[in-house]
Amino acid sequence: MRFRSVGVVSVVLLLGLAVAWVGDSRGASGHEFINVPGRTDDNPYSNAVLVGDTLYLAGDIGIDPAIGAPPAKIEDEVRLVMDGMKARLERVGMSMDDLVMVEVHCSDLSLYDRFNDVYRTYFSDHFPARAFLGSGPLLLDGHFEVTGVAVRQ
Repeated sequence: MRFRSVGVVSVVLLLGLAVAWVGDSRGASGHEFINVPGRTDDNPYSNAVLVGDTLYLAGDIGIDPAIGAPPAKIEDEVRLVMDGMKARLERVGMSMDDLVMVEVHCSDLSLYDRFNDVYRTYFSDHFPARAFLGSGPLLLDGHFEVTGVAVRQ
């Protein structure tokens, strides 16, 4: 009997790995854990989690995939991070206008106005509630890490 239990556990573990490899999985509670297509790291977080009509977006940094670092131009970095947020929203049938809360961590607060100049172009009628926080250094030398919460309208 003991060997049979080990076999079942192995099958369950392999099935779990297969689901995680595909990129999306639904937990027992019905929460959908979403990872962006092509994600190659194995860091312990999901890019987004959908709970009913609410999407929780993990922090994202504007990394240029061609160089593996933020682009030299700040405005391009902001576009990359905002485009990533927009893509994760669209993946579950939402838009930027579904965002209700955004949190921006910034390694250099003097970039506030430059961030806002690009950020405002991603919304049509209204802006979500937002916090813009000064931080220490960010991963991969990013200037901004942006997270958010969206509720399907």
